[in-house]
Amino acid sequence: MCGRFAITLPVQAMAHMFEATAGNDLPEVPNFNVCPTNDVHTTIAGAGRRLMAMRWGFIPSWYKSPSDGPLLINARAETIAEKPAFREACRQRRCIIPATGFYEWTKDAEGKRHPWYIRRRDEVPLAFAGIWQDWDNGETQARTCAIVTCGANTAMSAIHHRMPVILSPDDFGLWLGEQGHGAARLMRPAPEAALVWHRVDPKVNSNRAEGPELIEPIA
Repeated sequence: MCGRFAITLPVQAMAHMFEATAGNDLPEVPNFNVCPTNDVHTTIAGAGRRLMAMRWGFIPSWYKSPSDGPLLINARAETIAEKPAFREACRQRRCIIPATGFYEWTKDAEGKRHPWYIRRRDEVPLAFAGIWQDWDNGETQARTCAIVTCGANTAMSAIHHRMPVILSPDDFGLWLGEQGHGAARLMRPAPEAALVWHRVDPKVNSNRAEGPELIEPIA
């Protein structure tokens, strides 16, 4: 799964990465501790690609309030096409969510949680496959999203059994629906050697923690 990540790219660098037009009111960067329900940067396609803000936490259309059911920050690739919450978005509303790296946790024999920071080996920014949904209960409106996850590759399974679906630049057009059908084949684990990780300070266990020291390696 993916439950926390970091984004340090300037907005214009993100816009260049996706060949997108940057919108107004985008979340501030850098953010070394992006948490569920935060606004995140996303790219969608339509009449040209647009970089915009969305709430991380997909809200199905039938929710009467954002807290009317489970917080849907991830969508499993194996069931995304059948789940009532996600199936329409999977077909019609796909997005890409940029990140510098993401966090996962392991537990020791005593049950203590140890955080790890995971990034691309080549230090290129990550591009998570996502889906999005406009939600409106008549009083409140929100544009919301979730990160698509898949089973971890062998290397990543040492840390966690799930991982976000990570797109290559060649995949962007297909995932965004600009190149016809076939996006389902992109929902696969990253190549075995694509990612590296290191232990980081447990202070990131708090969703209030911030600052570049959160991604620095510790012994």
